Amino acid sequence: METGEKKNKIRRLNVRYANFGIMGLSVLLYAALLIVSFQAAGEYREMKAITDLYVSCQENAGLVTSGSDYLTEQVRMFTFTLKLEYMDNYFHEINVDRRRDLALEQLEGQAGETAMGYLGKALDRSNQLTELEIYAIRLAAEGSGLTALPQEVQEVELFPGHKAMSSEEKIDLAREKVFGEEYQAKKALINDNVEAFIKDVMSGTQYRQKTSMADLNRAMTTQLVAFSLLLLLNILIFVMISLLIVKPLKMYVRCIHEDSRMSVSGAYEFKYMALTYNDIYELGAANEMLLQHRAEHDPLTGILNQAAFDQLKNMMRLKPRPIALLLIDIDKFSQINHGYGHDAGDKVLKLVAKLLKDCFRASDYPARIDSDKFAVVMDEMSPEKQEAVCQKVRDINRRLAHPGGGLPPVSISVGGAFSPGGFTDQLYIQAEEALRLVKETGPGGYEFHKEDISE
Repeated sequence: METGEKKNKIRRLNVRYANFGIMGLSVLLYAALLIVSFQAAGEYREMKAITDLYVSCQENAGLVTSGSDYLTEQVRMFTFTLKLEYMDNYFHEINVDRRRDLALEQLEGQAGETAMGYLGKALDRSNQLTELEIYAIRLAAEGSGLTALPQEVQEVELFPGHKAMSSEEKIDLAREKVFGEEYQAKKALINDNVEAFIKDVMSGTQYRQKTSMADLNRAMTTQLVAFSLLLLLNILIFVMISLLIVKPLKMYVRCIHEDSRMSVSGAYEFKYMALTYNDIYELGAANEMLLQHRAEHDPLTGILNQAAFDQLKNMMRLKPRPIALLLIDIDKFSQINHGYGHDAGDKVLKLVAKLLKDCFRASDYPARIDSDKFAVVMDEMSPEKQEAVCQKVRDINRRLAHPGGGLPPVSISVGGAFSPGGFTDQLYIQAEEALRLVKETGPGGYEFHKEDISE
């Protein structure tokens, strides 16, 4: 009855019809948004083209300035140092790099006539300045006696008055021509024309940007309205899907990932799935715990078995820290089995295991590694604490001397060894050697290997 009522409530939601209505509205809004987006994209491309043009104009204007400045720098360095490399750099800029000429070529047809006029004047004046610079190079070359000159320099004819000057006077005049006030004034005219070019381009760009921005704002406003409506629709769809599907699924996925029981919530199907999963989960957890306990513990004594002891040794090999290993034999255990029966022998084994668990720390690991042989791995244990371990052995033997329950007196022999660097094969050998020495001296004794273990 309860399941049927839940199914009826789910059917009354009519989610399918609501989804159809929302889908229809979404299609209309998306179509309107697509049209407006195309318009906005066109305006954006226009804005980008205007901005790119302005950037290009700035960059190319900078090429004119940088090319002219580079020529000035090289001709000055040549007249000052008279090194051919600066003259070579100068003519390499004029004939190969040609930054000034390339800037004008790249701007052809892009900027307005007025702006291009300014840039053309800047280039013309730069070329005029170039004639002065080459003349200065000729003077400096004549004065320094250089003969391996470029064709452009060889073609320059010095004025008769300059030609009659001494070498030092020619060099001084060359320097005056590229460092003097007249030269600086011509350089200033070039920069003025470049600045006028940039201002003209900026003025035209700002006007075009203002017009394009107005159109872009209208398109963006329409987009904003369409996006807002779509957002409301998406929120509605999201809420419906979240409440009906996503929320319970996310919770169940998290529970599976965390390996935990599921909370029973959501629709009938999810509740039914959660209840079924929880039943399987609890059964599996119980079986896993049982299997793990059986795999790691001795079924008679309840402490770690040989397999678990081997795993513990491997783990301790990976952790280089101080430990102690005790190997323990029940003295004359075969006589107990023969004289009192195997049932009494089993009780003695259980008693020894219990005393090992009770007397040693919770952080220690007692284990049964053979029929009547036990071991204890003591973590964080150094030789300085040997006496405390010996006291534990004495306490156990004192209690075994009066076991009660109809059991005969019994004792244990203990051989131990310490290791500062975790478990090693040598540690086990030394503990066995210590136990052998104890067995030779008589029952109920204990002995520790005299030296620390080191890898």
